[in-house]
Amino acid sequence: MESSRARRDHRARSSRRRPLLHVALASVAVVGVTAAGTVYVKAQAHSGPVSSAAVPSVSAAASGEATVEAVAEPTVDRDALLAKAMKKFVAVTGEQKVSAAVFAMGSGESAAYGHAAFDTASIVKVDILATLLLQAQDAGRQPTATEKAYATTMIENSDNDSASALWKIIGTADGLDAANKRFGLTATTGGDGVLWGLTQTTAADQLTLLRQVFGDDSKLNAASRSYLQGLMGRIEADQQWGVSAAADGARWKLKNGWLARSTTGLWDVNSVGRVTAADGQVYLVAVVSKGSTTQAKGISLIEAAAKAAVSVFTGEGASASASASAVN
Repeated sequence: MESSRARRDHRARSSRRRPLLHVALASVAVVGVTAAGTVYVKAQAHSGPVSSAAVPSVSAAASGEATVEAVAEPTVDRDALLAKAMKKFVAVTGEQKVSAAVFAMGSGESAAYGHAAFDTASIVKVDILATLLLQAQDAGRQPTATEKAYATTMIENSDNDSASALWKIIGTADGLDAANKRFGLTATTGGDGVLWGLTQTTAADQLTLLRQVFGDDSKLNAASRSYLQGLMGRIEADQQWGVSAAADGARWKLKNGWLARSTTGLWDVNSVGRVTAADGQVYLVAVVSKGSTTQAKGISLIEAAAKAAVSVFTGEGASASASASAVN
């Protein structure tokens, strides 16, 4: 007959084989198992001990030792952060209107402020060249020497005659709209007749176009993307304002647009491009605006907006708000 002491020793050993898991994150659910047997779980806040029975068995799912890793839920509302950053200076701009969008290429996160449509002015020149390059790809050809000459002056110098020539080559608004449908733009409409500068767009759509120019998941092949990026990195000196304000030094590629409306005398001022910020991360930024009384005020507005857009990822909101006084 087993002694009382032996039975107590047996129960103690059994207890040691079934330890309680004293953890702060306790409600555990398996969300994935790697081929090596690592189990990834999602944990929710709970205090107190958790029995080992609460942890799912993995012996049937995979061989090898299992480890538990908490999966963090995203909690940052980037749109709300951008709205907060923009309100620091938009409130003082009177009749000026502005919209901005930003995409962090490293994390794949984005943020947007405003959804209204704006005149593109000369930022549509990026779209015109992207359309030409896509059409050339479809035809199995390279852009001609004449087309390249037009493209160079259109992007680097913002030459309007070159833009008008390429606008006709791509089939004016019909050609632009057909390409944009393939690029994924949903709120951009080509200008009537020869008025390519009155193409209507949104900041979010311009961000989509920038991802076609600078991203790998694109309808444009690598050669076309590299060619367009190169031109956007060689903008003439007096046009290197805009989203470049959010860059670390000269680490930018961009295209700006500006237009004084004849009916009101107010300015449309826009800027789109890629910047490498002080944190070393790469961002695509699009800012569109209207209603500035001078071009200089419009430039100050979009530069403050570009800084605000990037600040939702870098946390450098002070630099954006510091520009507010220059906007008015």
